[in-house]
Amino acid sequence: MKMKKVLALTLGAALSFSLLAACSGGSAETPAPETTTPAETTPAETTPAETAPAGDYGEFTTIEEGKLIMSTNAQFPPYEMVADGEGFNGTGFEGIDIEIAAALADKLGLELVIDDMEFDSALLAVQNNAADMMLAGLSYSEERDQVVDFSDSYATGVQVVIVKEGSDVTMDNLGEYMIGTQRGTTGYLYASDTPENGGYGEDHVIAYDNGATAVQELINGTIDAVIIDQAPAQEYVAANADAGLTILPGNWVEEQYCLAVDDGNTALLNALNTALNELISDGTVQSIIDKYITAE
Repeated sequence: MKMKKVLALTLGAALSFSLLAACSGGSAETPAPETTTPAETTPAETTPAETAPAGDYGEFTTIEEGKLIMSTNAQFPPYEMVADGEGFNGTGFEGIDIEIAAALADKLGLELVIDDMEFDSALLAVQNNAADMMLAGLSYSEERDQVVDFSDSYATGVQVVIVKEGSDVTMDNLGEYMIGTQRGTTGYLYASDTPENGGYGEDHVIAYDNGATAVQELINGTIDAVIIDQAPAQEYVAANADAGLTILPGNWVEEQYCLAVDDGNTALLNALNTALNELISDGTVQSIIDKYITAE
């Protein structure tokens, strides 16, 4: 399929580097998709903390002294979601990215602060110095490559297509139908691109604030399919069992998840990368993933 060929080339080039430069999208000339920016994304009225003591993680600064502020969109189970109760460590949130972020903060001797907002606003937050890092099931794209800096990958994400049972939609004719995605995600960026670049065109794609809204619009009949990552897709299908939803066979695309910091914030990125690789090496990251995603 043309889409998969284009994405395979893009991701293959991205993964040839051990440290990906920028996990979000757009360049200075071509920024990420324009959306309204909530108050959360305005630059924080704080001065950078004093330089952290040199140690295993080097010298770095954070927006607020002693804290590691994480922007996210907690509508992406099982990576991040609002908890029914206190959540992980009393944060009010739970999920793979929440626990990885907590482990990173612990490594760096910082207090984790989680700011929940729309996905594209979470990306803008790190660019506007309102957050130190973004974790939100965030994957690499060339368009994001110019505005944020990326860590090494900590998980592989697979995007799939949700349709109604009995639908005529297939992977091959997907571009003939109306598709829903979450605003600001690579699913939106790739699908809304021109057919010449392997996309389906903006006329065939509707962006929603979150995946749950896109799935609800599929149930309502407003759209014919939803492109979203496999793990949350499975969660949404299970949560709407009476709606007769199903996931099309095959993967729409595979990507690598990573965290993002502001473009040029090399000291913080290096510290986070070092801590992240320690957590990967000692099995912590895999144990967190296994806690939320059961192997089939």
